[in-house]
This record gives sequence, C-alpha cells and structure tokens, in this order.
Amino acid sequence: MSTPIDRRRFLQTSAGLGALAAGVSISADRRDARPGDPAAEPLVFPWNDRVLPPYKSYQPRVILIRFGGGVRRQETIADSERSTYCPFIYHELYRNKGILLRNVEIENNPKIVTSHGEGTLYILTGKYDEFKDVHGRPLGNRFEPKVPTIFEYLRGAYDIPTHQALIVNGEDRIDEDYFTFSNDPHYGVRYRSTVLSLHRFKTFVLRDELAHGKLVAGSPTGTDLPRWLRARQYRRVPLTDQERRTRREELIRLEVRGDRVRDAQASSPELDAFWDRWRSYYGTSGFVNPRGDRLLTTLSLWALRYLRPKLMMINYQDPDYVHWGNPHFYTRAISIIDEGVREISNAVQADEEYRDNTVFLVVPDCGRDSNRCMPIPYQHHFNTRSAREVFVIAAGPGIVHATTPVDRKAQQASVAASIGRMMGFKTRLADPGAGPLQEIHA
Repeated sequence: MSTPIDRRRFLQTSAGLGALAAGVSISADRRDARPGDPAAEPLVFPWNDRVLPPYKSYQPRVILIRFGGGVRRQETIADSERSTYCPFIYHELYRNKGILLRNVEIENNPKIVTSHGEGTLYILTGKYDEFKDVHGRPLGNRFEPKVPTIFEYLRGAYDIPTHQALIVNGEDRIDEDYFTFSNDPHYGVRYRSTVLSLHRFKTFVLRDELAHGKLVAGSPTGTDLPRWLRARQYRRVPLTDQERRTRREELIRLEVRGDRVRDAQASSPELDAFWDRWRSYYGTSGFVNPRGDRLLTTLSLWALRYLRPKLMMINYQDPDYVHWGNPHFYTRAISIIDEGVREISNAVQADEEYRDNTVFLVVPDCGRDSNRCMPIPYQHHFNTRSAREVFVIAAGPGIVHATTPVDRKAQQASVAASIGRMMGFKTRLADPGAGPLQEIHA
C-alpha cells in the first residue's frame, strides 16, 4: 500500500521534477534540517535568478501595527472623542493626518477563526483560510502560510535584503516566527522576512559564544570585536567544557521551541551587528531591557536606526492579558501600544529618510466578545460577531485625510492588497474579494 503524499511533499516533488528537467538541482524537505545541512538551503528555481529592481528612495516605507491580543472598538475608536485608550492613534494618526475605516470585519464564516495567529495571517496574506498546527498539536498555533505573505511579494518584486523586511515579535509568541515565509513553491524561504525578538537575540548570543567564546568585562584583547564592544571594554574568553555543554543544550532547547530559528540563513552581517549592539547596551541578563510591548517598541526604534526597513510589521500583543481577569491589564495594554506608536512616529519624523515618506497602518488581529453575562464582558474572542469587528487607521503619503470615519463595510484581508498598491506589488494569490481598501488611497 502506498504512503499518502502531503501537499508540501507533492509541491516539492513536482517542482523538483521540473527543475531537474531544466538542469537545476533542488533540496529535499527542509523542515527538520539543521544549520549547515545542505537540506537547509533554499530551493533553487530558474525564476529565482532574475535580476530584481531596487526599491527606490521615493517609494513609501510602511509600518504595519498589528493591534494584537484582540481589542474591541469600544475601547479604541467607537467613542474616541472622550474615552479612547489610544489617543495618539486616534487623534494624531487619524484625525490630524489620516483616515479611519471603522466598519472592517473578519469574514463571517464559522470556519474562519477569530484569534491572534489566524488574524495576523489574514493581514499578512490577504486570504481567509483554515489553519492547523504543523505538528498536529491540539490547540497548537504553529501555522504555515499557504500563500505568500506581503514580505514575500515585496522581496520577490524588489531587491530588498532580508533585514529590511522585518517582523517584530514578542518573546512568548514564538509560534508567530512561522509567519516569516509561506510554503508556496514560487516564493517561500528565499523571500522570507526577518524576525526581531528576544528569542532571536538569545539564539544569536548562544551561537556567537559557542563560535567565539563569551564576552566578559575587561580590556579588549584584540581587534576582532566591533568598535562599540571595544569601547565598552569587553574581551573574549574561551568557554570551559561545562559552559560549552550547557550552551549547546540551551541552544537546542531554543531551537526545538522555535523550529524556524534553526535556519542559519536567518542571520546576516547586518543582523549580527544589530544584536552585537543590543548586547553591548542591554547585556544578556534580561533584567535591563524593556519587556512586553515596550520591548517591541524599543526593538522597532532600534530597527529604524540601524536596519532601515522598507516594510516593518510590529506584532503588539499585551491586550491579551485580559484573560487573567483584570480589566485594567487590557486597557493599560492598549495605552502602552499607543505610547509605542507615538514614540515610533516621533522617530520617523526625526529621520530624513522616513519623514514624509512613511505610511502607518493600524489594524487589530481580531476583536473581542461582548458578553454582558460575564464579569469582564470582553474576555475573549470566540467567533462571535463582535470578535469579527475590527478597524483600520492609515496615515502617510498617498493616504486620504478624512476627519469623518468611513462606514462602508470592508475586509481585514484587504490590508495586504492595500500595502501592495502602496509599495508596487500585486497580492496575486489573495482572496479575489480582498482588493485594496479604496477609500484610503488618494
């Protein structure tokens, strides 16, 4: 009896036959490949070798704010003249500069789940779909996009390095590292985005120390260290056998926790320099750097300064803490996101490359229930009508400025096509009905 063939293997096999016929060698399934293994290398197809045009300086930069953790319109944009918990986003981005689409929804279909990972993928791919954990875990959230993400479309259209296509993730959202590339054979790993997170930082430190020894305070012993590390009086010390074993075990643990971090190509000289600077400033204890969504804001500010992204998605998440039963956790988390967006906007205005050339897009991953029978009526997002109710705020070059909210019904998945229209690519495999949000484009 033959073994059933899954979609991934079928696509790789059929693509492989075509590539071999054209004289191109490809690798096997790379899901469990280790760094340095030839199977970890990206598939090579004839169409991968075309020369891509550069992304021009006058083309817009886009900062996509995922208002994560699920938020209701009531606490954000419904009665915002007085009671909003995100005054900067509402008054500055929308009222003073941009536009608010307040009747945006996630498709009303019982099979289309309203939750964090799924909502993020609808935004990233422009397609509503059903997702299952790639390892088959009950309640697992490791989803692989089935069609290209906006990052893959962008890097497939322009010569943009991976460190300028960024997703900023929280440390405890390791499952969302799976969203860096899809399993579409025409895009996929070669056009991936890069993740900035504490998880990635920890793996960088472990790999760096296993390769070069640990950093300790003291006079530098050579010129192999970056200038900012030499200036802070660090030097390299070889690891003892026990330290080496301990670090290898910890690296394996982190890699198992986040499968896609295994990919050696997830790093680059620019990223290594970024994490070197982060380590020299915050150290490795974890007690100095910000935490929660404040960490995501700090990572994003550093990225703007040192990595210069063309497209950056910030996956804020702290409103999710309302599940622990304290309403203040939820409303305060909304305010922390708002404060972070204000800091990022100020950094953009202070930077000549980004000033007057950056679009902000704010969209929640999902809404929340409105259950009056519960002590906290907005505790979760169980596919109810209010859990499907979100919004979009946009501001920047090429965006309409309208002080009156737009009430026409729109789809959350249309955000992907709108980003494509701004940046000059088509989301070819998105849902046919998820075209650009026409009202926001000037």
